[in-house]
Amino acid sequence: MDAQLVRAGMVRTGEVTQPRVQSWATVLRAETNQGVVWLKACGPGTAFEVPLYPLLHRLAPDRVLTPIAVDLDREWLLLPDGGPTMKDSPRDLAEVLAGYAKLQRDLAPHVDELLAIGVVDMRAAIMPKRFTEAMEAVGAYVERRGGEAERTTFDQLVAFEDTYREWCERLAEDPIPPSLDHNDLHQSNVFATGAKFYDWGDSVVAHPFASLLLPLSRNEDHRVRDAYLAGFGPPAELVASVELACRVGKVARTLVWIRALGGDVDHEYASAPLEHMASLLSESYLL
Repeated sequence: MDAQLVRAGMVRTGEVTQPRVQSWATVLRAETNQGVVWLKACGPGTAFEVPLYPLLHRLAPDRVLTPIAVDLDREWLLLPDGGPTMKDSPRDLAEVLAGYAKLQRDLAPHVDELLAIGVVDMRAAIMPKRFTEAMEAVGAYVERRGGEAERTTFDQLVAFEDTYREWCERLAEDPIPPSLDHNDLHQSNVFATGAKFYDWGDSVVAHPFASLLLPLSRNEDHRVRDAYLAGFGPPAELVASVELACRVGKVARTLVWIRALGGDVDHEYASAPLEHMASLLSESYLL
């Protein structure tokens, strides 16, 4: 951190603290003569976030923070502080998601670059395979810690595979091209100033509408949904695609949890993958 700050013409003025430690990453914080900086050390499952930042900055500089430094070998990322997030701001979420839709449209022609740096492929055609991967990991959790209810849910999911495969086949025919899906899009991951998006460690390449799974699950506001969709076409004509993309995207959310947990079936969030897979059985396309 100190070495890179010097190269950037900055000086650390306070102690380094470590406010967050998780199995998928840890973050260090420090005061400098030009404000707070953050050093993120990524785990193996989220290491692609380090090369992703410079790529995003090149393709959409107005939508992400400018990295102070990246260390590809050690998988470290040094960022400036982005200020308050949308969680603490009156800024309209509909406006923010309209900007996010533009970001996805700008990135769609660069899917091959995203995949080349390690962003995981969750496009519709490959999702039946991803369903199998998710079930293997969830099955290990159920075998280790599951009770009767969990085993029943698992059996129901096994029987649900054909339906899920059909969803994937339908989504693969959708004319909207794949792009980057943040896959953890909520108000705490968007800076209010400039509506810049961050914390890309859960992102995947997928149908762009899958990005609505989390924000709409927290607030199913059709005005917000339609503001996002307007960037892709007449919203009323795209609602069915949103619902299908979100249903298929539940498996991507599951696999992001599995990736983050690294096989630790005793982790405090160990039940999250099964819970996300179980939401496939719901009538709702949301979580």
